[in-house]
Amino acid sequence: MPGTGAAALAWALLAWALLALPPTLPQPQPQPQPRSRPQVVEKEARFNTTYADWVDADLLNIYAFNHSVRRNRTEGVRVSVNVLSDHKDLPVLFVVRQKEAVVSFQVPLILRGLYQRKYAYQEVSRTLCQPQTKAEVETQHFYVDVSTLSLNTSYQLRVTHVENFVLRTNERFSFNATAAQPQYFKYEFPEGVDSVIVKVTSAVAFPCSVISIQDILCPVYDLDNNVAFIGMYQTMTKKAAITVQKKDFPSNSFYVVVVVKTEDEVCGGALPYYPLSKDASPDEPVDQHNRQKTLEVMVSPAITAEAYVRSVLFCLGIFLSFYVLTLLIACWESCRHQKRKGLLAAMDSPSLDTGHARSIPDSFLGHGPYNTYSYGSFGECRALSLASLPVGRRPCPPRLAVLAGNGSSGSTEGITDSVGSAEVPYGYAGQEQFKRRTPSAPMRPLSIAMGERSLENVAGRPRLDSLSSIEEDDYDTLADIDYDKNVIRTKQYLCVADLARKDKRVLRKKYQIYFWNIATIAVFYALPVIQLVITYQTVVNVTGNQDICYYNFLCAHPLGNLSAFNNILSNLGYVLLGLLFLLIILQREINYNRALVRNDAHALECGIPKHFGLFYAMGTALMMEGLLSACYHVCPNYTNFQFDTSFMYMIAGLCMLKLYQKRHPDINASAYSAYACLALVIFFSVVGVVFGKGNTAFWIVFSVIHIVATLLLSTQLYYMGRWKLDSGILRRILHVLYTDCVRQCSGPMYVDRMVLLVMGNIINWSLAAYGLIVRPNDFASYLLAIGICNLLLYFAFYIIMKLRSGERIQLIPLLCIVGTSVVWGFALFFFFQGLSTWQKTPAESREHNRDCILLDFFDDHDIWHFLSSIAMFGSFLVLLTLDDDLDCVQRDKIYVF
Repeated sequence: MPGTGAAALAWALLAWALLALPPTLPQPQPQPQPRSRPQVVEKEARFNTTYADWVDADLLNIYAFNHSVRRNRTEGVRVSVNVLSDHKDLPVLFVVRQKEAVVSFQVPLILRGLYQRKYAYQEVSRTLCQPQTKAEVETQHFYVDVSTLSLNTSYQLRVTHVENFVLRTNERFSFNATAAQPQYFKYEFPEGVDSVIVKVTSAVAFPCSVISIQDILCPVYDLDNNVAFIGMYQTMTKKAAITVQKKDFPSNSFYVVVVVKTEDEVCGGALPYYPLSKDASPDEPVDQHNRQKTLEVMVSPAITAEAYVRSVLFCLGIFLSFYVLTLLIACWESCRHQKRKGLLAAMDSPSLDTGHARSIPDSFLGHGPYNTYSYGSFGECRALSLASLPVGRRPCPPRLAVLAGNGSSGSTEGITDSVGSAEVPYGYAGQEQFKRRTPSAPMRPLSIAMGERSLENVAGRPRLDSLSSIEEDDYDTLADIDYDKNVIRTKQYLCVADLARKDKRVLRKKYQIYFWNIATIAVFYALPVIQLVITYQTVVNVTGNQDICYYNFLCAHPLGNLSAFNNILSNLGYVLLGLLFLLIILQREINYNRALVRNDAHALECGIPKHFGLFYAMGTALMMEGLLSACYHVCPNYTNFQFDTSFMYMIAGLCMLKLYQKRHPDINASAYSAYACLALVIFFSVVGVVFGKGNTAFWIVFSVIHIVATLLLSTQLYYMGRWKLDSGILRRILHVLYTDCVRQCSGPMYVDRMVLLVMGNIINWSLAAYGLIVRPNDFASYLLAIGICNLLLYFAFYIIMKLRSGERIQLIPLLCIVGTSVVWGFALFFFFQGLSTWQKTPAESREHNRDCILLDFFDDHDIWHFLSSIAMFGSFLVLLTLDDDLDCVQRDKIYVF
């Protein structure tokens, strides 16, 4: 069938055709047409004209400016923009192209604060860095490019000249600044001026701002996030001052940059509320609107090199005059001594009328006759003492040198009685009876014989302290001696002889440890301190961050690498007067040792026992206070405050120990326990400053420790150490309360001691309550106030009891007391001026800064250094000379209180 065959053939041809076709390839996707380049529109622009324009992704606006630059005149150029559209995710980019520099910024300008918070600013103004020119007049061009990826954004552009771009010396200039509109100005050093002080002030504290001094370089770092990259800078609320030296700027000029910060936390202000809606992203920037601050800047010349020399000479002159005054007093005392010896020799010569030696009234010797000599209501000390020696009841030779003279009288002549005397036996357990002689007449003839000693050969008599061995422990651990302590120290009325029974060599060795310990402490303490403050100063100089150190910037005069040389120089008084005090003590000790070698009667048996170890420790502490205070003022801040206060605590503690040692030489604290307690005080000072601010738990613990320590010390002083802190203490306390308060109402056995301790407890409990309630921020000063209050209380008690006991205060210690009190009053006035404080932020601390008040070099705190060093030296002299009136009184007639 031909039709069927034809159809089959057609199908076969179709199949063959399909199989013969090549495999189908994927069709290529059409390539996107390349986007056309944005249209560039260049416009000639003029200064002081506002251009309102728009820009989008397909448009680039270029504004061409030109201006004339003169070599001898610098004019600032400022670019201000304001983006009117709110497209924070598609900002507008402004690029300023000029000679030697390119400045670019986006609007909205995003600045970050604490915790990476974002703040957006729609209005931005930047001052352009001005390139230098060597030609007399040069026309310079710069261009402002405006671009964005946004569809359509409106903006305003304005370029202006900056008025008063160059600051003038001693002329004030006011301006406004915001975080997105910083300001900077240029200053050129005049001829003959090597350093200037840049002072910036504001009527309001916030918003917080930053003042920076930068070299004439491009670019200028004038935003919150880069202002600390170069130069010197410090934060500011109301005041800022930076001393700038010409040698640090090769171009003899610099920029003063003022930036307003996005947040106030660094200046002590509160963090702003950071609003976050439920649907908002945490990274959404916040519009701060107008954080504007009005400021005023003035640049004035600093002091000259002649002022440095004049101030150093003034400082040296003040304190070296004390050396001259001391030498004059020593010469005057020596003349008095020679005159006194001449009168005594004349009195010893036979009278032409009678042929007998002349009589000398007691008033010539400086005291009344001993049959009328009495210590107020404490007549029992005139009774026979358990530890007194068999010397006659007559005065020792009068004291002739007071301040820089003998620790004992220079007289070596013997003194004998030419009148009869009654023999009075006395003794105590374990010792043979000695005999005492009681004068029978108020007038005593004196016979002076060269090369011969009277007083019944005092040196040959048995002396009680010779019974002790050189080791103190050998004496104290004997059972009978321990029992004897209980008998003597629990007497109702004690005399110095009762508490001066140990061998002089033992006590000298004991009190010398005070000096050697504090010298060792000083070396190990001072070396790391010096290294640390040098490191601090180096960090300040390298980084330019002047917020590290809390100076009085309005009166901080640099010298070399030191930022505040005046604060260091004013500490020289502590060192020089401390050294002078050590020399005075050395002279006294030499004279006293010579008197001992001569077996001088009054050096052996009269007056307050002479121990100089604590005095040496006090002088060393005063010198170290000067050194460490100078180290602290190299860079005063929160981390090294203890350098300035550690030896103040030591001085207060050593003065109290010395005052107690005067009449309790045998039972005064050892150097080890004393320094351990002082170390504990310094430890609490550090802990209190670091953790005590607003910490209720700390104040509770400290107040409890303060009260408990006061009670334990009171018990130790009341019972003269004759009590034990053991498991039976509560039982003994209850027994005393029952027998003395319940069973029979009896007064305290030691009335005077009780009065002192009650007053001391009232004061210390009051201070503890004040600290617990008020919780002062300055814990270091609070702790020092506790020590000073206790020292003043004990000193006042000592003076009152001394006068009540019939003793007198000689002229030199009286003058020292009056003069020192007046100087302390003025010193404290200057101390409380508070020119800076590390308890606040650096910016807040600068609000307390003040100008110099003395020689245009020293401020109030420097005056405090001057006066307090003089007052401390005077206080030491008071302790040294206070009991000089007793140098001619036997120790069994000197009352203990």
